[in-house]
Amino acid sequence: MKKQVIFLAALMCMMIHSVSALAGDRIIPVNQLPEAAQKFVQATFPGHTISYAKVDKDLFSKSYEVRLDNGFEIEFEKDGTWDKVDCKHSAVPAGIIPASITEYVKSSFPGTHITKIDKKRRGYEVELSNDLDLKFNSSGQFIRIDD
Repeated sequence: MKKQVIFLAALMCMMIHSVSALAGDRIIPVNQLPEAAQKFVQATFPGHTISYAKVDKDLFSKSYEVRLDNGFEIEFEKDGTWDKVDCKHSAVPAGIIPASITEYVKSSFPGTHITKIDKKRRGYEVELSNDLDLKFNSSGQFIRIDD
């Protein structure tokens, strides 16, 4: 009985170790990104190349991160749809920002631009060039300024 318990404990340790070895970040060739992610980068950031691409595998999920030659970072879901775009101090391309968010920022914070946009389950979070963080619902309606 004692040998069986020790054997089962050792087996569990080996299984946990092998599962954790499969999880985590690793650099991948650009051609291993989902096709939708590759097309998004080409269409949204023409003239820029991907410096590196990473895949992040968890036990039940997969996501991708890309860094462009200009330092911009883009995160993608497993199917290649963008999840977050961080353009550091530059403006996020207007074509990916919902129009209602663009209009709200223009009218409420003139002279600023959106430097980061992050899709969340219930809406969007954006960061402005003046370092304000704003939250919007999934329809693009302003909710609040985030601390």
